[in-house]
Amino acid sequence: MAEEVSEARLGRLREEFAAIDTDGDGYITEAEFRAHFPGLPAEALPALSLDGDADGDGRYSLEEFIRLMP
Repeated sequence: MAEEVSEARLGRLREEFAAIDTDGDGYITEAEFRAHFPGLPAEALPALSLDGDADGDGRYSLEEFIRLMP
């Protein structure tokens, strides 16, 4: 990662990732993201996908999720 993340923040992000990754496969899909953030505007997810899905596989790995979160 280009930017260092504190251990405490990394722990919180891992917990949040696990909460969103409801099937536990190690990836967050669009459906899981929408289920966890039901108030997210429909137009927001495509923008997140362009910014966050580095490998273009249509889902977020933990590393991609960490990069995406402010």
